[in-house]
Amino acid sequence: MKDGAFMHSLWQGKAPIYEALEKYKSMRVVPFDVPGHKQGRGNPELVNFLGQKCLSVDVNSMKPLDNLVHPVSVIKEAEELAADAFGAEHAFFMVNGTTAAVQAMIMSVCKYGDKIIMPRNVHRSAINALIISGAIPVYVNPGVNKQLGIPLGMSVAEVKKAIKENPEAKAIFVNNPTYYGICSDLRTITQLAHHNNMYVLVDEAHGTHFSFGANMPISAMAAGADMAAVSMHKTGGSLTQSSFLLKSGRLSTGHVRQTINLTQTTSGSYLLLSSLDISRRNLALDGGSIFQKVSALAHYARQEINKIGGYYAFSTELINGDSVFDFDHTKLSVYTREIGLAGIEVYDILRDDYGIQIELGDIGNILAVISVGDRELALERLVSSLSEIKRLHMKDKVGMFDHEYIIPDVVMTPQQAFYSNQHFIAIADSTGYICGEFVMSYPPGIPILAPGERITEEIINYITYSKAKGCFLTGTEDLSVENIRILEG
Repeated sequence: MKDGAFMHSLWQGKAPIYEALEKYKSMRVVPFDVPGHKQGRGNPELVNFLGQKCLSVDVNSMKPLDNLVHPVSVIKEAEELAADAFGAEHAFFMVNGTTAAVQAMIMSVCKYGDKIIMPRNVHRSAINALIISGAIPVYVNPGVNKQLGIPLGMSVAEVKKAIKENPEAKAIFVNNPTYYGICSDLRTITQLAHHNNMYVLVDEAHGTHFSFGANMPISAMAAGADMAAVSMHKTGGSLTQSSFLLKSGRLSTGHVRQTINLTQTTSGSYLLLSSLDISRRNLALDGGSIFQKVSALAHYARQEINKIGGYYAFSTELINGDSVFDFDHTKLSVYTREIGLAGIEVYDILRDDYGIQIELGDIGNILAVISVGDRELALERLVSSLSEIKRLHMKDKVGMFDHEYIIPDVVMTPQQAFYSNQHFIAIADSTGYICGEFVMSYPPGIPILAPGERITEEIINYITYSKAKGCFLTGTEDLSVENIRILEG
């Protein structure tokens, strides 16, 4: 645990980007550069909405403020502080979201034709990286909890099997944790990978707190992974779209930065950069106490929800030492099917009738993210609302779809399928064809179908059921998700 600044080799009380922006403001600079709103003077409506302080530091790269593409001063210093805070050899500031970080990880170690071992329940950003790079996925299908219908982690035995059958693979990609809080045995997987000369890439989008809180699952960097994409904005307090890409010493910093610069903007937002800088400082100095409080709030809410009956707020009791090696107890995942309601139905009722916005609702579960900004009173409101929803809306569960994850039939690589000749067909008539695009519920953004996978009747039934229950389906060119692109021939 990193509880306070005393565990760090650098003084974590500094925030170089934030401090440079404050100095810039005090200089009363007359701007003849971009952005064109000129510190807000050109857009009064935006000033009224966001505030003068915000617009005054929405600035362009310049010598005193450094440059994200090629940092040599304050951004470089901020990167060093972030790396120290997370126990990494280097940290890159990401302003294109964790999507860009995931893609940079894969593209840094995999080129066209290289194999990468990964679970199929990855975020679409990982599969998009395969489309861009031409890397070939070797899917390790996760275990499935049949009661909850959710995918679990990667079994060590399955990873060993994949390594044995694909010894030329360049890397292993791991979720730490999954959307539902499930963690694989990351340390053992990392040891296996390194023993077989493979890199370990970790999607740690939902695990920012692992580096700072007590009694948390192991973080990617602590487990010895080579790179980790960390969504600082999800549980670390920074602005939406801001993330870190962490790396160990086994990879060249310059090479990774060049890969990042292939896709990340050259106009890095200083609002996002400063939010990362300030949030890193907060967590480095006070992360232990912050996440102790978060853990206590999640524990309280879980206990109270389970007292209602019908709901199941699951936690560390799922741990089995393998496909559920550990569990992120700050994830308030709740199984709803026993009260006869799909998770997405509870999600909609909470928002529309009670003014409560949770992270996601799927076929059988809801997820409330508990983090630095939550308060006990808000959780009491969530618990009481769930109790009332059960009383008012509970019904027979007969006929409900009973699982989330369907093992895919992968016919060809995502890149080959994406760039093949395609045409539209009604989803209802697509059984047996090869899919040319994505279908997913968002959030969580894990594809039901990805390019190169065979469409089955089970998948069509799942899509139909998800739409009927109100899931927000995305990924298809047809915005109504009535038609799907399939490969010709």
